[in-house]
Amino acid sequence: MKFDSPAGTNPIDRKQAVGRALPRIDGPLKTTGLAPYAYEHHREVPNAAYGAIVGAGVAKGTIRSIDTSAARAAPGVLAIVTAQDAGKLGKGKMNTVKLLAGPSVDHYHQAVAVVVAETFEQARAAAALVRVDYARTKGRFDLDDALKTARPAPGDDGEARVGSFESAYAAAPVKLDAEYTTPDHTHAMMEPFASIAAWNGDALTVWTSNQMIDWGRGDLATTLGIPKDKVTVLSPYVGGGFGGKLFLRADAVLAALGAKAAKRPVKLAMSRPMMANNATHRPATRQRIRLGATRDGMLTAIGHESGSGDQPDGGPEAAVNQTKLLYAGANRLAAMRLAVLDLPEGNAMRAPGEAPGMMALEIAIDEMAEKLGMDPVAFRIKNDTQVDPAEPTKRFSQRQLVRCLTDGADRFGWAKRNTKPGQVRDGKWLIGMGVAAAFRNHVNMTSGARVQLSQDGRVTVETDMTDIGTGSYTIIAQTAAEMLGVPVDAVEVRLGNSSYPVSAGSGGQWGAANATAGVYAACVKLREQVAQRLGLGTDAVFAEGRVTGGGRTVALRDAAAQGPLSAEDKIEFGDFSKQYQFATFGAHFVEVAVDAYTGVTRLRRMLAVCAAGRIINPISARSQVIGAMTMGVGSALMEELAVDKRFGLFVNHDLASYEVPVHADIPHQEVVFLDEADDKANPMKAKGVGELGLCGVGAAVANAIYNATGVRVRDYPITLDKYLDRLPAIV
Repeated sequence: MKFDSPAGTNPIDRKQAVGRALPRIDGPLKTTGLAPYAYEHHREVPNAAYGAIVGAGVAKGTIRSIDTSAARAAPGVLAIVTAQDAGKLGKGKMNTVKLLAGPSVDHYHQAVAVVVAETFEQARAAAALVRVDYARTKGRFDLDDALKTARPAPGDDGEARVGSFESAYAAAPVKLDAEYTTPDHTHAMMEPFASIAAWNGDALTVWTSNQMIDWGRGDLATTLGIPKDKVTVLSPYVGGGFGGKLFLRADAVLAALGAKAAKRPVKLAMSRPMMANNATHRPATRQRIRLGATRDGMLTAIGHESGSGDQPDGGPEAAVNQTKLLYAGANRLAAMRLAVLDLPEGNAMRAPGEAPGMMALEIAIDEMAEKLGMDPVAFRIKNDTQVDPAEPTKRFSQRQLVRCLTDGADRFGWAKRNTKPGQVRDGKWLIGMGVAAAFRNHVNMTSGARVQLSQDGRVTVETDMTDIGTGSYTIIAQTAAEMLGVPVDAVEVRLGNSSYPVSAGSGGQWGAANATAGVYAACVKLREQVAQRLGLGTDAVFAEGRVTGGGRTVALRDAAAQGPLSAEDKIEFGDFSKQYQFATFGAHFVEVAVDAYTGVTRLRRMLAVCAAGRIINPISARSQVIGAMTMGVGSALMEELAVDKRFGLFVNHDLASYEVPVHADIPHQEVVFLDEADDKANPMKAKGVGELGLCGVGAAVANAIYNATGVRVRDYPITLDKYLDRLPAIV
């Protein structure tokens, strides 16, 4: 199905299933332990051996030799595979560096070998016996130092200009020039990187934890040098990913190599300390923001420059992208520099680009509002735009940022905020409120599905879409139920299998809208088959298990009386992206309390108001947003990978030392979705929401701390050591 004109009235608009707040249909399986994650497919693979990764002990260098003799002699060891044993390996197009080191080492804890043994304990013990002799070379581990000679990021990421930024900034009567820093972050998902690999002749099956089945399948085939059709990837349940599992990782490759060497299925899970250094992370940024405005608050110059680092073949953390689109302003500069670092690979983490970019931009907007003597909400509203500032003829398909801000301000009691910082106290606590806009682009992607109607009237949906804890099973069932007029419990959804039609996958906030649109397309084709078999018109109505058309009503199951019906299709998009800018918008409001004596910050309440197209399931959408808000609190107050600049590793690489929010850190959270349906986005009229809930949260927290204390912190995370000595005097 080609989507190249606005969606008119369609079956989804009935909202009998879509739009309903239904509990997750996979919930009972997960809460009873019956949903098998990647490491738990014991029934399918009853005789799996265990693999353990040996990680590189240096961050940059060459492997001189590997002594595996002691490990091979250890109890239970079945096989050991190094790069030399594996032979020539390829590198997937989504991978920045190779997943098995040798002879060169690209970063600390890059895999150098896998040990396979009868038990987990034996594999781990034997892995500790592998001795690697390295020739260490000097590495680049200091972002600030590397940025001194960094070049502009390649291609379109390097620099984007509109008008004449420098002259407009110089002429502006009110100016802001400030620098902000964000640290390296790790995903810290609950389920580790894990895989089980089994060979059947030259065919490989891998049960793995992966967000993008087709990407992973293709890159695994490329890495191993085998045809893609010889690889089956299965990922029915994923215990969190946040972008870290978008791409093929070492667990899948080494499980496959170990299984081949041991001639037996192998299961492998990365240890928590290895995950931070072996896999991807969100790179640190150094951002400079310059704003120029008239005295009445109109932005005339907007400049946002960011520097980040990655491996030589990597890319930048695109922290300036939202600044190109969020506010009006005739003269603009958005630029990025990319420093070469020998740290682990930097790549996507929930809301890449916008998440760290808005941590800086939305503080800068508040700082500029203060310079102007304007309310921060009013300043944002004054500089709203309904068009892409770089292409004024290109309108946003929908944009309700102003309403998000005004509705949120009313609901949160923003009018009661004291505009002078450090004035509101509740006992020993300094109280402050903060606000930030929320923005995340929407991406349309081709997505396919197969739908079958059985003789008993039940519907089966198959697509390689994944559920990473986001509710894919439920919203896909709701879509099929709506389209075919059956109850949700009459729909069986099958996900995460590379033999199913290729979907958009889970990531980038594109999964829900595109995957359900693909199911919509397949259901349209199945509806045509049903109408034809029953002798009804093409405008037949499907409702309550029946089909009505041409003056007749027939039971849906009758269409499959002579045998099941099956239809497969995919959603494809025309040139709408050239006509419209697709994005989601929101506003975050936060209230904090800062201990006047100790500087400890506690959140008191949070509100997110979101405009993200049709909300397919309010329960799962709310869960997505409050999870993202919680992640934003972590980024604001505690999360930071500490870099050892001598040896090139992340020191705090476990959950004991890499702090994330716990229940006690998170106060009352409220989420409001504006009622909207974007008919230009897709036939579902839906867009993403999972990452919108994160974008801007960190700045809202920072702005609230400033309002509470009068201390402005531009260096994340905002830990008390950065402002304790500047707190207001205790009277």
